[in-house]
Amino acid sequence: MAAVVHTLNITGMSCGGCSSRLTGVLEKSPGITTADVSHETASGVITTNGSMSIIQVIELIESAGFSASE
Repeated sequence: MAAVVHTLNITGMSCGGCSSRLTGVLEKSPGITTADVSHETASGVITTNGSMSIIQVIELIESAGFSASE
């Protein structure tokens, strides 16, 4: 499958620890190859291997306690 890059608005992060924790959660998920999350810009760039939909990525972020949208 081809890599797919998703750029998302992510809210609910209050510090660098939040973005680090969310990056770790995302990168441990099968289907996600890289995650670059920033609390300063309230955004994230997530690359999948094509096996996850944008909805699944957002649900994963929300299950970690944050909100995300395109």
